[in-house]
Amino acid sequence: MTRSMPQVVLSNRLASRRLHRRPMPSCSYAFVPATMSIPSTPDVVSGLPESVVRQAGMLELLAAEMRIAELEKALAEAREAALTDPLTGALNRRGFEQASQREIARAGRQGSGFAIAHIDLDDFKALNDSLGHAAGDRALAFLVDRLRGSLRPTDIVARFGGEEFVVMLPDTELGDAVRVLNRFLEEFSARAVPGTRRRMSFSAGVTIRQGDEALEEVIKRADQATYEAKRHGKHRVVAC
Repeated sequence: MTRSMPQVVLSNRLASRRLHRRPMPSCSYAFVPATMSIPSTPDVVSGLPESVVRQAGMLELLAAEMRIAELEKALAEAREAALTDPLTGALNRRGFEQASQREIARAGRQGSGFAIAHIDLDDFKALNDSLGHAAGDRALAFLVDRLRGSLRPTDIVARFGGEEFVVMLPDTELGDAVRVLNRFLEEFSARAVPGTRRRMSFSAGVTIRQGDEALEEVIKRADQATYEAKRHGKHRVVAC
């Protein structure tokens, strides 16, 4: 080295020697071949037999169908509960309206008619006052149970509130409807209300639809006939 050597050259050479003497840092690198791809999610079915994969898919589909069936059943039960009287199992007013509209449409297509009966239990308040509301509830349920056993499957029974019931009898003339109600009255009043020794009777009004008369008018006329039955001593069927 000469004294005339530039200071910058000396500095660079010293730095180079220090750099060569310093140990290199140890680094590890992972190299991925160009033909290899890293999946974003693990492939859980890779390598499984095709039959196992297919069976797993079928089981999943079956479980989904079972859940759908359970939901449909629950929906049907909820719909039915909304249309029926919880105490007696008869239709409520809303349920009767839907069922009767279907019957009215059918009668219109076939040119047939129907009868309407309005039923009111006699002395129901006296039963509640003397034996309690539980006995009254049993009397109502007993009436509907016996009524269903006496009528046809196509006849429609509904509770309109309290001790009042309405029955629609499709394809039935007035005389036939009166005979059906009188026979049922005798059968019902001959047996005691379950859990009691009390026998009950009812008063009923029966009428038929006239032409295209609104259902509300037919029911009102049957109700008026029931009032006449009450006024003339109860335990009877009055036609109008």
